[in-house]
Amino acid sequence: MHHLLRKRRKKRILTVCTGNICRSPTAEAVLRKKFDEAGMGALIEIESAGTQAINFIGSPPDPDAVMAAARREYSLAGQQARQFDLKDFFDFDYILAMDKENYQRISYLKPMNARAELRLFMSFIPAFSSTDVPDPYRRKASAFEKALDLIEMGAGAIVEAIKEPQRMAGAR
Repeated sequence: MHHLLRKRRKKRILTVCTGNICRSPTAEAVLRKKFDEAGMGALIEIESAGTQAINFIGSPPDPDAVMAAARREYSLAGQQARQFDLKDFFDFDYILAMDKENYQRISYLKPMNARAELRLFMSFIPAFSSTDVPDPYRRKASAFEKALDLIEMGAGAIVEAIKEPQRMAGAR
């Protein structure tokens, strides 16, 4: 069993994009499934939010995101968009921005005493460390598939990094 996680409270991860209706809810679902498959689902809590979700608060994920996820057996059921909040810096261990623009927005708000570590979602893969997960909103189905490809890659690396905490500190 993952001894470092067993001794501590659950790790809390927040994925963040712009509207919280495409990328971050997809990342939430993919991470949840990958942690479950790794036998770590009970040790992790995952949520998502948007830096500019104000017009989408309470809305379900975009139907195209739901369909793309379902084709790969991920469920976005029950998710509702919410606005990123300053309290998230204290409620989560990791805040994972889907792109540099949202990373900068969050970084600007980050209090000095924040508990959460802010990272780009793809930063857990050194070769992709500065890669954005492009926003597929109002684009073709292929844009949702490309975003999902990157999210799956990033999520796999995140699961491995949480399993092996020394990798968490090393991968930037």
